[in-house]
Amino acid sequence: MDTSTSNSMQPQSPPPSDPKTPSKSNNNNLIPNFNSYHPSPSRNIYSDRFIPSRTSSNFALFGLSPRSQSGNKEDSNNAYQSILRNALFPVTPEKNVSGGSRRNLKRPHCNIFRYKTETNQPLHSLTSPFGVDDEEEELRGVSSTPIKVARKVSRSPYKVLDAPALQDDFYLNLVDWSSQNVLAVGLESCVYLWHASSGKVVKLCDLGIDDNVCSVGWAQRGTHLAVGTSNGKVQLWDASQSKRIRTMEGHRLRVGALAWSSSQLSSGSRDKSILQRDIRAQADYVSKLSGHKSEVCGLKWSPDSRDLASGGNDNRLFVWNNHSTQPILKYCEHMAAVKAIAWSPHLHGLLASGGGTADRCIRFWNTTTNTHLSSIDTGSQVCNLVWSKNANELVSTHGYSQNQIILWKYPTMSKIATLTGHTYRVLYLAISPDGQMIVTGAGDETLRFWNVFPSPRSQNTESQIGASSLGRTQIR
Repeated sequence: MDTSTSNSMQPQSPPPSDPKTPSKSNNNNLIPNFNSYHPSPSRNIYSDRFIPSRTSSNFALFGLSPRSQSGNKEDSNNAYQSILRNALFPVTPEKNVSGGSRRNLKRPHCNIFRYKTETNQPLHSLTSPFGVDDEEEELRGVSSTPIKVARKVSRSPYKVLDAPALQDDFYLNLVDWSSQNVLAVGLESCVYLWHASSGKVVKLCDLGIDDNVCSVGWAQRGTHLAVGTSNGKVQLWDASQSKRIRTMEGHRLRVGALAWSSSQLSSGSRDKSILQRDIRAQADYVSKLSGHKSEVCGLKWSPDSRDLASGGNDNRLFVWNNHSTQPILKYCEHMAAVKAIAWSPHLHGLLASGGGTADRCIRFWNTTTNTHLSSIDTGSQVCNLVWSKNANELVSTHGYSQNQIILWKYPTMSKIATLTGHTYRVLYLAISPDGQMIVTGAGDETLRFWNVFPSPRSQNTESQIGASSLGRTQIR
């Protein structure tokens, strides 16, 4: 038998292994000794899929530690649960004594599916799910304080009424808005009522060819309207019944200013006097106030009905009380007629006044301490002033030479908005009962309605006043 053939049937010893060639194994691993295989860190390994590198990850930001090479599946699950727990139940940072911040790693008590809130902590004090402190947000330029959006004021009137024969006279007061949402307007010898809710126009009275309307003024409550005439009389009307209640005399010349305080009615005249009337009394007036040296063109009672402010063509601003026939305060800083007068509804004793063409200033007075607080030059004749009931703002209307309407923020007196549209002096101004709208009148024989003041509930709430009919109509 051939030796070579017999040898082929015998098990042969394996050939010597080459150190560069790994030997085959009986297991199914494609790469032998995989568990003990560690590539060199200086060698780039290429594969058919992308495996991200975690060497540059900042695990401290997530409150995690880098996974060790010997980590197992349980460690991965614990890390995932830790992130999920922090996302669902964020922990609250606590300040330590050294001024740094440390985190309370204990899981806080949760109120899931409960109606009662068990914490009074503000939302901005809670940390983000990923543990970003307020200090870190500030460093990144992110502030947790919400940005206050500036209120937008429409530069166009939402309604325009034609008012034929509306007089261009600085010393008259021919427009007033009642608490019942009715606008009264004096046009020559007639008084017209415009119902803002329906847009209906009613002619209340006609004084005749020998008399003219010089002022109108609504009582603070109810439907009583006072009408000052060019003959020096004051008529009292019940607008709900279109009926004249009485006529009161006492002035020798026209009555250009009226002001109500409950059942007390004050009237100012070209005869330089102010008459105090009680409409419940039979007498035409109960007292006479003397002090002005020229026509009285501005009258306003304080919100508490204790003080009466009066302005005149003598450039004087006086303050009176219910117990004296002489002014208790006299202000002589204005250089022109003082028609624009307004008491602040927000601060007791704060009075604003505006001067005519030669003055152009709005001045503020503390009548409690008898001090002049501040003054601002508006650049044009100040015709009227009114405070907002809902915000610490006021509106001024102007004549020569810009005929504009300005909305101011008090006390900074920064301009919120400037409204234009009138082509003559804006001599008349009234505010709606809800405190959001104003109406302005001018010698261009138009009444313009503006939405300028915020609502007490929401600045975006749209008023119902006059909303049923927008556009331009005629008041008579």
